Amino acid sequence: MDSGWSPGLRSFPASRSSRATFVDTHTHLDHVEEAAAELVEHARQAGVSLIIQSGTDLESSRAAVALAQRFPEVFATVGIHPHDSAAASERDLEGLRELARDPKVLALGETGLDFYRDYAPHGEQERVFRGQLELAGELELPLVVHTRAADQASLGLLAEMAEGRNVVLHCFSMPGALAEVVERGYYVSFAGNVTYKNAGDLQEAARLVPEELMLVETDAPYLSPEPRRGRPNEPASIVHTYRFLAELRGLCPEALGAKVRANALRAFPRLGAFLRAR
Repeated sequence: MDSGWSPGLRSFPASRSSRATFVDTHTHLDHVEEAAAELVEHARQAGVSLIIQSGTDLESSRAAVALAQRFPEVFATVGIHPHDSAAASERDLEGLRELARDPKVLALGETGLDFYRDYAPHGEQERVFRGQLELAGELELPLVVHTRAADQASLGLLAEMAEGRNVVLHCFSMPGALAEVVERGYYVSFAGNVTYKNAGDLQEAARLVPEELMLVETDAPYLSPEPRRGRPNEPASIVHTYRFLAELRGLCPEALGAKVRANALRAFPRLGAFLRAR
């Protein structure tokens, strides 16, 4: 147990503002051992006002929607991760279509290509990615894209099939393609690995990306930022990533938080519509 606990709650740096200012644009609460209610409460105390829970297959997408229905600050994306593409069928895509009717479902994803782990044949990954690209176009929803060691293949399919769609490159990993990504208007989401000492190229991308295209995420329970590296990640820990990125860009964390929140409302139009309606 960490030394900074107060009654049942970890001590995370809180915002200096009395209002919650930070957004976690991509997380996996269902992959964390701790109960979702505790994780959401930790986030509230740290100043995290919005959490986007990402599905990676049909089952986890259903769980994402259930969490969004349970907690007012949680929203969902539904999708099939490239690692799970070999087992995915047309029925799974139909299941995503049904889930996407929920107004708290903001996007299709995470979907994409991962040629680094190669847990599924490349052809199967492309088949399922194409299916979700088509579905996003049909439903007029944004896309949350996972791409690793597949930059040109991913960018090629997005150019072919995602014209006019908002695209979020989650856990951004292609700093060498930043200029092309920015030209296309894709949103660039930075996770806790941007804080690592060996992440110089990623840090340079975080300095250069236009502020209107920047998002911030945890990808919890993975990629815990410094100084929590080596421990399971959670939405509350995102305050460390905001502080690191704010320093890179010469801002205070609350100012960066406000910019990222505005970007999230543009990237995910349903999010803005839902918040305005309630």
